[in-house]
Amino acid sequence: MKKAFLISILFFYVFSCKKIEKTNEDSAVKTSDDINYPAPELNEKSASYLYHFAFNCIDQEYPNKLGQVLGDSTYLKEPSELHPAFYGCFDWHSSVHGHWTLLNIIKELPTFEQRDSIMLKLQKSITKENILKEISYFNDVHNSTFERTYGWAWLLKVSETLQDWDVVEAKQLNENLQPLVTLIEEKYMDFLPKLNYPIRVGEHPNTAFGMSFALDYAKKYSPKLEAIIIEKAKEYYLNDKGCPITWEPGGFDFLSPCLQEASLMLKVLPKEEFIIWLDAFLPDFRKNPAAYLEVAEVTDRSDGKLAHLDGLNFSRAWCLYEIGNALNNKKMLNLADKHFNYSYQKMDSGEYAGAHWLASFALYATLKSN
Repeated sequence: MKKAFLISILFFYVFSCKKIEKTNEDSAVKTSDDINYPAPELNEKSASYLYHFAFNCIDQEYPNKLGQVLGDSTYLKEPSELHPAFYGCFDWHSSVHGHWTLLNIIKELPTFEQRDSIMLKLQKSITKENILKEISYFNDVHNSTFERTYGWAWLLKVSETLQDWDVVEAKQLNENLQPLVTLIEEKYMDFLPKLNYPIRVGEHPNTAFGMSFALDYAKKYSPKLEAIIIEKAKEYYLNDKGCPITWEPGGFDFLSPCLQEASLMLKVLPKEEFIIWLDAFLPDFRKNPAAYLEVAEVTDRSDGKLAHLDGLNFSRAWCLYEIGNALNNKKMLNLADKHFNYSYQKMDSGEYAGAHWLASFALYATLKSN
């Protein structure tokens, strides 16, 4: 009798502990889910914070990472001579999306107090003469693949902005830029049919990123390029299942391979087909995205590669905004806000390693949040 009593007491104790432990776990999950992070918004205050990063660097020539192939000694020239339109902001692609940042701030906020000074800078860089020199660089036999496809994608984003914007200045800038845009379109249409396998990394060569941005442009302004991108996206990604999102991030990532692919397929597939695809690609992700993604922490913002992780937080945010808004998934939107706020609050660190490019990522995420 005494033995049975002791066993019953022990059973009750173990059961009670398990119940308390489960209650605590549920409470912790609920508390995490219930935190509401502020959503980003483009207004005078945020624009004043963001614009100066790009404004200060699009004509800052040094330090500079050229990324060129030298055919002979005559290739050794100043960045501003090689790339008279896009020589600032440390590298070519950062200069391009710095231009995109400034254009979109004054496009979205026509009365922004720095509008005139921004436009003056843009008109000095995107001239017919400068763009012809940029084309000459891309036509060089040793540099024909320059900025493939990351920089190409951002150049098409600049063109998309200019063509969407019905003001005289934008129309003139677009006319000046158009020959380079045409060349980049041709390069995409030549390259993608030859690329048998997608590049699934978290940095510049990521195929899904380059195709996603290019598709935004192509759906409006290049039906032939649109058709190629959609065909290749299905070829590359339609049968993908079980993306290992818990392996992310890599130490130098500024893109999420899984989310960038999902962002692209959202633009390629009808909504109902996309949901079926997403549930196979990222099982249970719609139900509890926070279980699969933690905000990426940056340990040293003076290190250009480690600073990439701030960009990852912003690019994850814009993918989550795109998918969350399309599927009316509040958990995704809240997780996007969490990622955005972590890096937005730390952007102005004074380190050029991040300052020369992060405003573009922050602004793009902001525009995708609505």
